[in-house]
Amino acid sequence: MRVCVVDPGSGNLASVRRALERVAREEGIAAEIAVTTEAEAVRGADRVILPGQGAFAACRRGLDALPGMLDALDEAVFTKGKPFLGICVGMQLMAERGLEHGVTPGLGWIAGEIAPMDPHGPDGAELPLPQMGWNALHLAAPAHPLLDGLAEGGHAYFVHSYALAGGREEQLLASAEYGGPVAAMVGRDNLAGTQFHAEKSGQVGLRILANFLGWRP
Repeated sequence: MRVCVVDPGSGNLASVRRALERVAREEGIAAEIAVTTEAEAVRGADRVILPGQGAFAACRRGLDALPGMLDALDEAVFTKGKPFLGICVGMQLMAERGLEHGVTPGLGWIAGEIAPMDPHGPDGAELPLPQMGWNALHLAAPAHPLLDGLAEGGHAYFVHSYALAGGREEQLLASAEYGGPVAAMVGRDNLAGTQFHAEKSGQVGLRILANFLGWRP
């Protein structure tokens, strides 16, 4: 199995690769994990992962700067139906647009836009941004293959100040609470994304990555 981790110029690429190598080893899956900026590598991949961190606009510019990458992603994900996972800003890029540092088009693969968070606690006080640290997941679609083996309330690691707004209920896989509901995981067809850092989320994140390697959408 060939798994391509796309490098848009930001993201915990080494951490993602190490986490994938670990779960492949533990699950007995023969997988070649490669971090790449090459469109042809993505075209030949069996699975594609897009990590990202920092600002939406900067990550989109980084992706646009990779020759042929957008066409390769479209071919791999839609023409060939390869499983795709976006992580953190990689998930955000799946949306229609981002509102960080102006309006930036997203890939348009899921509904909604990435808007600034404005969280307040029960007493009305502002909660700090970014949301940084561990938060419980509420499973909106517990039967989804990527959530297999996960229990309600498992914790994942978040670092973000922007979140998906205006998404579709049927595309929400899991949420978290931070001054209101936050889209933590989304998906449709052969696409999925985690707002949290799956590679830093302990056993919860490793389980999701292992499920991704075995996913047959």
